Amino acid sequence: MNQLPVILRVQRDRMATRLLLACGLIGAALLVTSARADERPIEGVSSSQKSRLPRENLLVYRSQDDARKPVATTDDWLQRRKEIVAGMQAVMGRLPGAEKRCPLDVKVEEEVDCRSYVRRSITYSSEPGSRVPAYLLIPKEVLRGEGKRVPAVLCLHGTDNVVGNGIVVGLGSRPNRQYASELAERGYVTLAPSYPLLAKYQPDIKALGWESGTLKAVWDNMRGLDLLDSLPFVKSGAFGAIGHSLGGHNSVYTAVFDDRVKVVVTSCGLDSFLDYYGGEEKVWLPEKGWAQTRYMPKLAGYRGRLKEIPFDFHEMIGALAPRHVLIIAPIKDHNFRAESVDRIVAAAKSIFALYGHPDRLRVEHPDCEHDFPKEMRDKSYALIDSVLLAAGNARQETSQGKKAGLPTRWVNVRDLDVEGKGRMEPEMATLLAELDPAVFVLVRMIGRDQSADTVAASTVPLARPK
Repeated sequence: MNQLPVILRVQRDRMATRLLLACGLIGAALLVTSARADERPIEGVSSSQKSRLPRENLLVYRSQDDARKPVATTDDWLQRRKEIVAGMQAVMGRLPGAEKRCPLDVKVEEEVDCRSYVRRSITYSSEPGSRVPAYLLIPKEVLRGEGKRVPAVLCLHGTDNVVGNGIVVGLGSRPNRQYASELAERGYVTLAPSYPLLAKYQPDIKALGWESGTLKAVWDNMRGLDLLDSLPFVKSGAFGAIGHSLGGHNSVYTAVFDDRVKVVVTSCGLDSFLDYYGGEEKVWLPEKGWAQTRYMPKLAGYRGRLKEIPFDFHEMIGALAPRHVLIIAPIKDHNFRAESVDRIVAAAKSIFALYGHPDRLRVEHPDCEHDFPKEMRDKSYALIDSVLLAAGNARQETSQGKKAGLPTRWVNVRDLDVEGKGRMEPEMATLLAELDPAVFVLVRMIGRDQSADTVAASTVPLARPK
């Protein structure tokens, strides 16, 4: 493919992030769709056919000739990532695509005035024959109009068979779980969908064609992001996900499959499958622990051979790089072991370092049991602010700078550490938003079988093409 100088900008529609490359000032354009897991074929290997790669060493991948090779570049890592996603889908089931999409058909069942925000009890169609109950919290300032768009956060609840998703909006009796309400008070639009087979949300997941409750929940969450994307007062394309316990690992799974999630907070949500309750076989029986219908029933088949499970949290956390991740692992948590979390972080951090952002993976060890104390919630909100609010402010400054007619300079897109493969990397929009408002970008066109070189992340002024 010939390489041409082009101007780069980012646009969003309701379905996918798109990279618009417009040649010079004329209208010729090339659209490259952002890869989401529901659009990728299942590539890599079947865990039943080949031995899994080491969970604690992510810097190794399997080449096309089945040789194990060291990960030296992000392109190498993306080969390993494909195998991780394939392993997840071997257990969870195949993430669907267009065949499960339908109009969201949002219905408001009730609206409650919560002083600084309104809480709407809604349902939406995530797929034909299935409506998801959810709470949608909207700051009143946003509803007053003025065309202002605010960021949104997906708030995923823990295990609660009484109020379900109500726990994150302040309903029920458990303290320290009201993160959807607190984020709404901070000015975010928050969406708290119900988890399947808990409380009043009882979809027939087998009749709907799902192999696991886990993947049904991921799909419901992804359609929830579509819902947020459709709201005129929400900043589209970049969201947060936060959850405690069940909501903690639910947020990780969702973010692996959907790169619109730019910042993830998981509280008391994970340790290695090898360490879960000390590896006791009884917790891996059918309908126990991770092997329940509402999670992943196929995991019962790995009882007595847990090392063969084709994915683990070391790999899934690594698969979130280079996005922002905060893991909260209390020292006294009886469900998930803090020392196991440290091993997961040590393995995954190598991938964040590969992208040049080891600081984007953080872990906190509060001195408490299976809880989400205020100090940890405050740190979580500060991280979400730093990612979603900072990106929004940068976009606004960029827009204002262009309107002011600031002078133009040119930089090479490779200096943004952008990888090709015919798609836009998860951090691309954020990187562009953070550019000086006076910058235009000189882009090398990248074919689907090519990739840009990874170079130092410093912008280099270039002569403007004539």
